[in-house]
Amino acid sequence: MRFDATVEGRSLRVEVRGKDGRYTVTIDGRPVDVDLEETGRDFVSLLIDGRSYEVGLEARDGGYTVVLADDAVHVDLADASRGAAAPPPKPASGPARLTAPMPGRLVRVLVEAGQQVAAGQGLVVMEAMKMENELRSPRAGRVREIPVREGQVVEAGALLALVE
Repeated sequence: MRFDATVEGRSLRVEVRGKDGRYTVTIDGRPVDVDLEETGRDFVSLLIDGRSYEVGLEARDGGYTVVLADDAVHVDLADASRGAAAPPPKPASGPARLTAPMPGRLVRVLVEAGQQVAAGQGLVVMEAMKMENELRSPRAGRVREIPVREGQVVEAGALLALVE
């Protein structure tokens, strides 16, 4: 999953890959190994390149505040990257599949089968790594199938919606 983030006024390109609490986070082309374990509501324990951190995460409009032992860092996410990975290429024919870019839990299903949608319209909201991500329709059309429900945990690659 790719994000455009602004941290303390600095723009960064962030890509997250992995699952089950073990991730490779690439920040402006530099890969970092991250192990993540939830330790309580809004708190995680991070092992980043061998160094341990206890972190609080506070959701706010447009991003998050990351609370460290002696500091708080504001992370802003652009609307286009609030978890919405670049839409997959439009298929030449047949239905377009929206799949989970990484493991996570479905927070909200925004549409229902039979509904007309515009290209880029939000279909589902997924939580992964304590961040809510709105996943959008790869093209305009009618939602043929939504085989998931709110609260469901899905693996990377799971079918979330079919748009024709």
